[in-house]
Amino acid sequence: MFAIMPSDAKKKRDQKKKEAAKKYDGKKPVVKDGEEAGKVNGNDEVAENGNGISEAVNDITDQMEDLYACAVQRAVTGVLGSHPDSRDVHIDSLSITFHGAELLVDTRLELNNGRRYGLIGLNGCGKSSLISAIGNRELPIPDHVDIYHLQREMAPSEKSALQCVMDVDTERIHLEREAEELASKGSDSEEAHDRLMELYERLEELDVATAEVRAAAILHGLGFTAETMKQKVKNFSGGWRMRIALARALYLRPSMMLLDEPTNHLDLEACVWLEQFLQSYNRILVIISHSQDFLNGVCTNIIHMNQKKLQYYGGNYDQYIQTRLELEENQMKKFNWEQDQIAHMKNYIARFGHGSAKLARQAQSKQKTLNRMVESGLTSKVSADKTLAFCFLDCGEIPPPVIQVQNVSFRYKDVGPLIYKNLEFGIDLDTRVALVGPNGAGKTTLLKLIAGEIHPTDGLIRRHSHLKIGRYHQHLQDILDLSMSALDWMMKAYPDIKEREDMRRIVGRYGLTGMQQTCPIQNLSDGQRCRVIFAWLAWQRPHLLLLDEPTNHLDIETIDALADAINAFEGGMMLVSHDFRLISQVAEEIWVCKDTKASKWPGDIFSYKESLVKILEKEKAKKK
Repeated sequence: MFAIMPSDAKKKRDQKKKEAAKKYDGKKPVVKDGEEAGKVNGNDEVAENGNGISEAVNDITDQMEDLYACAVQRAVTGVLGSHPDSRDVHIDSLSITFHGAELLVDTRLELNNGRRYGLIGLNGCGKSSLISAIGNRELPIPDHVDIYHLQREMAPSEKSALQCVMDVDTERIHLEREAEELASKGSDSEEAHDRLMELYERLEELDVATAEVRAAAILHGLGFTAETMKQKVKNFSGGWRMRIALARALYLRPSMMLLDEPTNHLDLEACVWLEQFLQSYNRILVIISHSQDFLNGVCTNIIHMNQKKLQYYGGNYDQYIQTRLELEENQMKKFNWEQDQIAHMKNYIARFGHGSAKLARQAQSKQKTLNRMVESGLTSKVSADKTLAFCFLDCGEIPPPVIQVQNVSFRYKDVGPLIYKNLEFGIDLDTRVALVGPNGAGKTTLLKLIAGEIHPTDGLIRRHSHLKIGRYHQHLQDILDLSMSALDWMMKAYPDIKEREDMRRIVGRYGLTGMQQTCPIQNLSDGQRCRVIFAWLAWQRPHLLLLDEPTNHLDIETIDALADAINAFEGGMMLVSHDFRLISQVAEEIWVCKDTKASKWPGDIFSYKESLVKILEKEKAKKK
């Protein structure tokens, strides 16, 4: 959503919020993206003409109403602390509440031009609410700071993907008008001069003469081919329309770009390209991401959302970890020293407070010193982040071979190009494989074939008669009843568990405690809903886990807990993920899905990433 909101736009937004409040009935709609509607570029779905298009439009409408409803339930206060003409944005005394729960209390938001911030924190702490409040201009952000908040996919339309990315006439006109106003004022202030230079730079970037080349390069980096760039947006699935929205954000290069999990709909190749692209972003960039590797490659600063405050660290994620450990170590040293001093003074006062006049005066002096220490504020003890311990239950043993893939070939609808040809391999309970490869090569398709959701065009897949498969994919959240609590939904899914306390312990094992177990699922964050799904999946006691992008919406701590659970799992595992770190933690083999084959990669996942970077560098060299 490209947001340039002067006062009249703000009034329109407030009016929409009031209308949404009247419509809002407390039920969040389930958003679907038409998964089984068709195919594009190998293994990703598109919406068919007719009902598919109308459903996609309805989904977009529902999402927009839901976003307005969320804004109604959010209360935001803050004061602009930076110069009104500055390209930096500082908000003092920032507080945010959502459904009455405090997310931030009297903290400071500091976003400086040219910095790329990684916003991190535990699931449910309010990261998405914060950037939504920024994107909706619920904070006093100057009008000249244009904002693009990537929060939903591109709406279905008759335009091609390339046209949608290039369709920026409104933004160009606004920038031209602002540049004319600044030039006519003739202000000599440094802020005005810098702003005018930035406007000229932005207008040059949006120049029609170079627009198509730039837009096509961005779409190509995100996995589009020359043919799919020309396809109508209405024919793409939600995931592909999200890529188009991301491409539009990258093309516009706004003063402030807000990206909430931008890699969720990307494969490893596109993630590497996006990481390389964002490294040169020279305006304000705020990213929420669960990928440590991605944060390391992109970010110049880290914002840690913790205990209702925003804490700032220089450097990427690894530097943040090192700095935080050093600060916490120093904090604990100071805390222990203060506690020793307090204990010594209290002991002296207790022993000699009623003694001789000389000792009593000394005791009184120590009491005054103690009072001054307390009044000036004592160092708090370092509180450790909450840790999770996921668990996939004992699945029991079944003798090999568990799955045999024999001479399997596959194409969709028996008319498209072959995605796989003559596959031959076996899977046992000690299998630990990560599937990688370019978009459309069939990674998700292979998991579906193994799970039996689709059938080979040729060949045979033999499964052990007692084999239980647990498949995780990003659309599993659709099975949740958002009006029910996590506890009630799990008890409905597993009626054999009669006692609520027993189910509380099961759900609590996956990081949902207290009110999170009993409030409606619609009030949970996306990451917390994922934890409900993992609890449901684990209780099935599968022998084989097929995990398709399991890290989407999870925080870094939860991903580490998931990795530990996978490593402790006694069954087999096949993984599709864009998270290099998770793959490095759990995969023993890397299979590259490409050119109708699934071939073993000779090195680890980071050597595979290095090969992707080299390919990108060669492509750049050719263009020069």
